Amino acid sequence: MATSKKRRRDPERTMALKDHLRELRNRLIKAAIGILLGATAGFFLYDWLVQVLAEPILAFESEGQLAEIAFNTVGGPLDLMIRLSLFVGIVISSPIWLYQIWAFIMPGLKKTEKRYAIGFIAASVPLFLGGIAAAYSVLPQAVGFFLALNPEGTSNVINPDVYFSFVLTLFLAFGIAMVIPVVLVGINLMGLVTGKQVLKAWRGVIMLIAVISALAAPGGDAVSMFFLALPLTVLFGIAILLCMLNDRRRAKREAATDAEIDELLRD
Repeated sequence: MATSKKRRRDPERTMALKDHLRELRNRLIKAAIGILLGATAGFFLYDWLVQVLAEPILAFESEGQLAEIAFNTVGGPLDLMIRLSLFVGIVISSPIWLYQIWAFIMPGLKKTEKRYAIGFIAASVPLFLGGIAAAYSVLPQAVGFFLALNPEGTSNVINPDVYFSFVLTLFLAFGIAMVIPVVLVGINLMGLVTGKQVLKAWRGVIMLIAVISALAAPGGDAVSMFFLALPLTVLFGIAILLCMLNDRRRAKREAATDAEIDELLRD
């Protein structure tokens, strides 16, 4: 109730640093609760998920080379169960924590612009899940690329901690990278950056895409980089277009407001 009263007295949504930190804490708690609830489902999907993600390793066989996943600690299976369950929780609860991100920056927006929160979630969730799906489609090629580097007649006995860390990092990197253009549009709605500013920095945007793709791609694998760089380039192009359209609408509103003020002053 206290927070809502403060906001009613503060129509411009200016908040003190202490209020921002309190708001951030509350958003983080809600996001964490959503992830933990989603992780519960992960425990039931554990065996199935291990088989699906390990398939590229277990199915690899080329010129006498074999690969397998082997635990080397007693507590390894439990640690892996917790990590995979948390990953499932992050995926399932993506609408919740993505909304919390938007809700945290929402006080900086005007009331008329809050409707964009729905559009943000509607765009971010499919893009995040689409990024994970793209990473899954790239996974066999990435695994095959690295295992093919083994000398002839050798085999790989891979620690699950190493392999699944590699897989989950790849998935999350693809998913988060896909959401970045939507965040760019959100920053534009806040008035922190204009579409023309981003367009003028197109060389930097291309460089940023290359860096993100290189960091997300395992070992700089060219296939993974291409699968991430191509959709990111398209999404950044769409984001720049949306930013410029929003700038045009904002300019029209400001021009109309200035005209009304001038007319009132003349009267």
